[in-house]
Amino acid sequence: MDLILIILCGVIGVALIVLEAFMPGFGIPGFSGILMEITAIVIAYIYHGASFALVTALIALSIIAIALSIALRSAAKGRLAKSRMVLHNAENTDEGFVATDDMNVLLGHEGTTTTPLRPSGIADFDGVRLNVVSEGDFIPGDTKVRITEVQGSRIVVRPV
Repeated sequence: MDLILIILCGVIGVALIVLEAFMPGFGIPGFSGILMEITAIVIAYIYHGASFALVTALIALSIIAIALSIALRSAAKGRLAKSRMVLHNAENTDEGFVATDDMNVLLGHEGTTTTPLRPSGIADFDGVRLNVVSEGDFIPGDTKVRITEVQGSRIVVRPV
């Protein structure tokens, strides 16, 4: 009876942990799966001793690793990849999706630092305050600067 309970707790625990791999965040299935695996190991220790509990833990970890690798491979390339469980839509720039505002239009603009740049701070460009980064040097406040590089939302300036 105790062996059946150990196997049942182990199988349910593995299933819950694999289910958690496909759910966002770490929630109830993952926590419950870990708790079921710990329960199986504790029952093995109580009824069969430390060596059996160690073997149970190693077997549980091995089965979890194999099950997760099979499930994730199936989600990437197998039958599971074709199911509704996997998101197939993507938002890319070809379809008009922009993750950040296009700040490349500011390239070459001149402005004045309103705070010292150590190396980051705030500069004013024609009444628009922007978070900027110097090219590495300290730039005091009220210094004329020019935008030399834009990488996403990172704006790099140098003194004029």
